[in-house]
Amino acid sequence: MKLISNFSVSVVMATYNGKQYLAEQLRSVLAELMPDDELIIVDDGSKDGTLELLGFLKSPVVRIVRNLTNVGVLATFERGLLLSSKEIVFLCDQDDVWLPGKRAAFVTAFERDPRTLVVVSDAQLIDASGSVTAPSFMATRGGFRGDILSTLVRNRYLGCAMALRRELLFTALPIPRSVPMHDMWLGALGSILGRVHYISVPLMQYRRHGDNVSPSRRQGWSRMLRWRLALLLALTGRLCKLALGHHTATTMPASTRRP
Repeated sequence: MKLISNFSVSVVMATYNGKQYLAEQLRSVLAELMPDDELIIVDDGSKDGTLELLGFLKSPVVRIVRNLTNVGVLATFERGLLLSSKEIVFLCDQDDVWLPGKRAAFVTAFERDPRTLVVVSDAQLIDASGSVTAPSFMATRGGFRGDILSTLVRNRYLGCAMALRRELLFTALPIPRSVPMHDMWLGALGSILGRVHYISVPLMQYRRHGDNVSPSRRQGWSRMLRWRLALLLALTGRLCKLALGHHTATTMPASTRRP
């Protein structure tokens, strides 16, 4: 792993009928970005004026892509990740708010330890009107724990408060369609393959409203257990493929290996 210096970042945002809160989020993200950064927005078939709002963006760092059909949040984020090109990749929702200093704090965390594959920060909880309802999201989850066993018990990976080192994507993509969410998959895999760094300072505001309640809050325990099993099986399968690929690469004749 290489130490990063003077690098740029990708921000991958998925949108779907998010016009109500999108402008505020775009302002907060663009205020953080540098000229060599990129904001990749993948829209999943919005019909509420979201695309028209995005059409007013004139920033050179913004790239807007539209799905031909509605494919869902997991596939939409996957497409954005595939389109990203920078060393550090932030995940971003359409209805939250970045706080000043988020980019710099995440970049510093990656710089300090080249073995870090995932950085997660705390977040304030806000309601539909933007009022703070809880100063710490992680406190509502009993504190952050990023190891795989803790994740299987209770997921604490919040995609909109995460960033990834690019090399994780080489193993993480494609995202198995059996896993419950992209953030849980990326965080769990990152914790196995490298290190996860947690920033205890809230660096964003996570908006909870009627349209974005997470599936885990709507489903029963049986569904959650099935999701955990699906995640575990997907991780096992991906790690086996990774190990097999490494074994093949190290045992085959040098003349037949790919550069």
